[in-house]
Amino acid sequence: MTELAKTLSTTLSDGRRVELPGTIRTIRQALDPELADEFTHEVENVGVDELPGVLARWALRTPQAHDPGEEEQVARIRAGDMTGLIHADQADAYRSAG
Repeated sequence: MTELAKTLSTTLSDGRRVELPGTIRTIRQALDPELADEFTHEVENVGVDELPGVLARWALRTPQAHDPGEEEQVARIRAGDMTGLIHADQADAYRSAG
């Protein structure tokens, strides 16, 4: 029997490669406690054909997947500093054309 990887890996926007949990158990353990129940409910009720995508999406929500620069930006925005923030509707010339 072939041994499958127990982690997932991805590359962040800054080029940094991160390892993510690769099993249902390790994803659940890595999530913030308030998200673990939501994760378990979704995994137990998703179709088999959708399970890999659901697991990958949740693995990306685990803390080690976050970019420290992004976390600093989120903290700044929550504190009310909107410097450099571009709203989607401002950057979208198509929607702004009227």
